[in-house]
Amino acid sequence: MDHEREYNNRARVPEWPRISEEWRQRSAALRGSAAAADLGIPHGPTQRQILDILWPDTSRSAPVVLYIHGGYWQYSHPRDVTFVAEGCLAHGVAVALAGYDLVPDVPLGTIINELRGAAVTLYHRVRRRLAVAGHSAGGHLAAALTATRWHELDTRGPDDIITGGLGISGVYEVEPLVKTSMNEKLRLTEDEARRLSPAFWDVPADRSFQAFVGAEESDEFRRQARDLVAGWGQKGATTASHEVAGTNHFTVVSEMANPQSAMVAALVAKARAAAARA
Repeated sequence: MDHEREYNNRARVPEWPRISEEWRQRSAALRGSAAAADLGIPHGPTQRQILDILWPDTSRSAPVVLYIHGGYWQYSHPRDVTFVAEGCLAHGVAVALAGYDLVPDVPLGTIINELRGAAVTLYHRVRRRLAVAGHSAGGHLAAALTATRWHELDTRGPDDIITGGLGISGVYEVEPLVKTSMNEKLRLTEDEARRLSPAFWDVPADRSFQAFVGAEESDEFRRQARDLVAGWGQKGATTASHEVAGTNHFTVVSEMANPQSAMVAALVAKARAAAARA
């Protein structure tokens, strides 16, 4: 297998620079037009560890989704992708976008811990359970948070701070990246990569996770979605996988901004169920 060809999405999608610029423009517009926004909330000691929360109204009482951006844990910023909140906001669901430090400045294990800290911070701010979603590397982190037993980190809140998640073209098995150029910054051994792969973790049986992937993506990304869903389903979690017709690794993210998409419907349902849990 040519791992570089399977996993190097920027090489596979030459129109990526245009897509990313459109994302940034749409994101800036949404931050300026949201009914209410709490920007730059710190969840850790570094400048990148922030939360931006976009609310559907000024009451700030809506169910909440925690969204995690992609970029192979080494690129991007949450404000590059604020536009992903559009679909949920249209249904009265808030979206909090989390920032995190990047490799090689910090190792991947630290990034996982930073996002767990972001979830704890967000829970104690909004005082309701959360749904989580993420794209690509963010899908990996969304899966990691879905599998987390929160009382091992924070006993002040419930053990199910995150009740369900949604991954968009997630890298749930990290080990294949050791054979790619992405590992120049990740600096992972095969053993470390496997240990940091949520696909192989136990997951609490009361959690749910849906894996979305573009139908025009590589065989490996589509396989990873299927395999995570099958593996976690055998462990008792509620799972489902979906291929989105006509989309690649980047265009599939636009489904988050479409209030009528199956992706948004699934995420809104998870957020409402999380907020309603006693």
